[in-house]
Amino acid sequence: MEEKKLIIHPQKYTSESKVISMRIPIDMLVEIDRVSKETGRTRNEIMQLCLEFALQNMVIEE
Repeated sequence: MEEKKLIIHPQKYTSESKVISMRIPIDMLVEIDRVSKETGRTRNEIMQLCLEFALQNMVIEE
């Protein structure tokens, strides 16, 4: 199985946005903040990229 990687490109979505709230483990937030600092992207951008990647690559099994 080919290993998938998250490649960061310029922002894709420029339409309206909506503020939401979610709970995540603290260690996950620490990792997101590390990636944010390393890439110069905001925490929000990193989370959006991860969600977009997940939506495009998920497989729903029944």
